[in-house]
Amino acid sequence: MTIENFLLMRNEISLLAVILLILIGEIFVSNKKTVINIAIILFIVHTIIGFLPLEIGKLFGGSFRTNELVHFFKSVLNVGVIIVLLQANDWIKEKLSIENKSSEFYILLFATLLGMYYMISAGDFLMLFIGIELATIPTAALVAYETSKKKSAEAGIKFILSAALATGVSLFGISMLYASTGSIYFTEVSTLLTNTPLAVLGFVFFFAGIAFKVSLVPFHFWTADTYEGAPISVASYLSVISKASAVFVMVMVLFTVFQSLSAIWVNMIYGIAIATMFIGNLFALRQQNMKRFLAYSSIAQAGFILLGMIANTDLGITTVVYFAAIYIFSNLAAFGVVQSISHKTGKENIDDYNGLYRTNPKMSLVMLMALFSLAGIPPVAGFFGKFFLFTAAASKGYYLLVFIAVINVTISLYYYLLVVQAMFLRKGENPIPFYKNSIAAKAGLVIAVLGIFVIGLYSPIYEYIADISNFVFK
Repeated sequence: MTIENFLLMRNEISLLAVILLILIGEIFVSNKKTVINIAIILFIVHTIIGFLPLEIGKLFGGSFRTNELVHFFKSVLNVGVIIVLLQANDWIKEKLSIENKSSEFYILLFATLLGMYYMISAGDFLMLFIGIELATIPTAALVAYETSKKKSAEAGIKFILSAALATGVSLFGISMLYASTGSIYFTEVSTLLTNTPLAVLGFVFFFAGIAFKVSLVPFHFWTADTYEGAPISVASYLSVISKASAVFVMVMVLFTVFQSLSAIWVNMIYGIAIATMFIGNLFALRQQNMKRFLAYSSIAQAGFILLGMIANTDLGITTVVYFAAIYIFSNLAAFGVVQSISHKTGKENIDDYNGLYRTNPKMSLVMLMALFSLAGIPPVAGFFGKFFLFTAAASKGYYLLVFIAVINVTISLYYYLLVVQAMFLRKGENPIPFYKNSIAAKAGLVIAVLGIFVIGLYSPIYEYIADISNFVFK
């Protein structure tokens, strides 16, 4: 193996170097707040390196592969992680550094991202499984990171038990697929896979394991409790970075590996999409806690994403990747406001937001734009994302599904407007007082808001995704 081939894993090598440098800093740097700044700077450098051009190729006999679409999506995830780090900066400095747990937080977070890199670049089921496990196990520790809170420990237990069940089910499905094809490589499985009962059952089990990470119904039960108990920065990471990587993997395997079973999984997705949209939206109506509110909102958004998958075309993969990028910035903007308010005041319920515009108008506007993007209201990016998803489904004749999705958009608009009403129209008896965010928190919110507008209004981004998607799937 030449150095040029080895550098196909440039993103993974760079991130591993960041993790090792943070570990060295933890040992030799006495001021833990300095380690926090070093970690953020190192990851920003890693992100910049990720935007440099990268060759297309495969490693380890095809177990690891990279192409323009994979490279682009890793860069999008990196930007999302930067936003998460900036938004969590105050919490890390004021709490974790005092408890001497800041370096471990970064190491665990970056370890999960490393696993997601290998998930996205996987060329066989073994690499995919290793990536999933590397992404999942540290996440369980992050969910239970606030050891002084009983809810955090409970959330960690629920997450790891649910993840263990999903892993076992998925691995069982992979074993069935290997038994029916005699291979674990995606390119070979796609050509050898036939519509036999064993292969179909193996696919169903494998799909169930991936659906757990995307929070599709009926594999969503862990989501709300985990988000509520986890630290807000971890909940936003789960809701955005983890879910987006799982969505990308699901699209890749459905459109390539399981294309011969499309007649089966298209019907599966049809029913799951309807159930996910309705359950996510209807349960969101009942929520008062903002973390649970955004948890069910994220479940509903996963249902909308399935509209692009069901198209089973180049247009489908383009719209899913485009919507995932929009979703990252939209959800991080909403979580950023929730985290900021919770950190400053400890308030997390919708009623606590009454009169927020009068005391903190800028935070209210950020939340307004984030919710409008999630709801799909023009001119923010979420409108274009949902429009293209609906177009992809309609192009294959799924008009009834599109109509059901429009009904769910209306439902989601109602509960998003409940938060808007609380901020702008209601008067709070004990409103959240005016406060100033740190420079890092402001930067995180600004990047998220810019992403909401730029991705939606700057059409070359969609065209670029379409070009690299056509290259991959032609």
